Amino acid sequence: MDTAFLLLVLIVVLGLAFDFINGFHDTANAIATSVATRVLSPMQAVSMAGVLNFVGALSGTAVAATVGKGIIPPEYSTQQLVISALLAAITWNLITWHLGLPSSSSHALVFSIVGAGVASGGWQIIDVHGVEKTFQGLVFSPLLGFGGAFILMLLLLNFFATRTPVFVTRFFNKAQLVSAAYMAFSHGSNDAQKTMGVITMALASYYGWEGREWAVPTWVIVAAATAMGMGTMIGGWRIIKTMGLKVVELRPIHGFAAETAAATIIDIAGRFGIPVSTTHTISTAIMGVGATKRLSAVRWGVAGHIFMAWVFTIPACFLLAWTIQSALKLLGF
Repeated sequence: MDTAFLLLVLIVVLGLAFDFINGFHDTANAIATSVATRVLSPMQAVSMAGVLNFVGALSGTAVAATVGKGIIPPEYSTQQLVISALLAAITWNLITWHLGLPSSSSHALVFSIVGAGVASGGWQIIDVHGVEKTFQGLVFSPLLGFGGAFILMLLLLNFFATRTPVFVTRFFNKAQLVSAAYMAFSHGSNDAQKTMGVITMALASYYGWEGREWAVPTWVIVAAATAMGMGTMIGGWRIIKTMGLKVVELRPIHGFAAETAAATIIDIAGRFGIPVSTTHTISTAIMGVGATKRLSAVRWGVAGHIFMAWVFTIPACFLLAWTIQSALKLLGF
């Protein structure tokens, strides 16, 4: 086997490892509120999220196209570039998982690609439009998550104002099963596609881009969906504890509002090929429902730590990927 093929195999393994780690790192996105409100046991929630993450990952490839060819044109991508980006993103995910911080796997991967691309060919090979699309998701998804959940929560409170607390709790115990499923589906539909895009980028580099239509092979879609689902089933309990129990005290109605608002934003973004952070969106949605009680109901100190993890993700992953790619070039790879 030639070296290029071995590198391709390594990229597929690293890509699926990233997807798997993304699954257990971001499990909290789909199930933290359901666990916190005791609508589902941890095992029930993880199992449901794993299955629906898998199903969601099969629902489209628009985000994969943005990641795979919208940030660095296929003619400039190399096997070494993809490896550097994956190693940087995986490293950052493991660091933040160990610290229990719900950082963005999406932006870790995207800005690792940018960092590796700059080290490989300079800023001129970076597609500004693809990076702009990612920044739009970075900026607007948290704002929409907070605002959408806040508004939906107010509407629900007004609509159920004449109902007894017992009725409301029983109703949303069932309704949150639907919202949790929707959240898990949308998480899989957006996040698993990023790995599909990276693996397809590597395939385009190996087989040559000229004269070929850029498309995600079926086996890549199924493999990425499987890795995401399996990672989700293992679960990231450190982050679940932060997201579900430390940011704001939740009841089923709050969980329903947060999950429904966040899942809708993520799903719409995915249809437009925008790689948003599921972590950003559900985190701010939880803060949004908490703020309807009173601003002091949100534990802003914990929220601040989460925000700092978001802020550091972009430069940290850029520098990690740039360093790895530069080292590979120096070593002659």
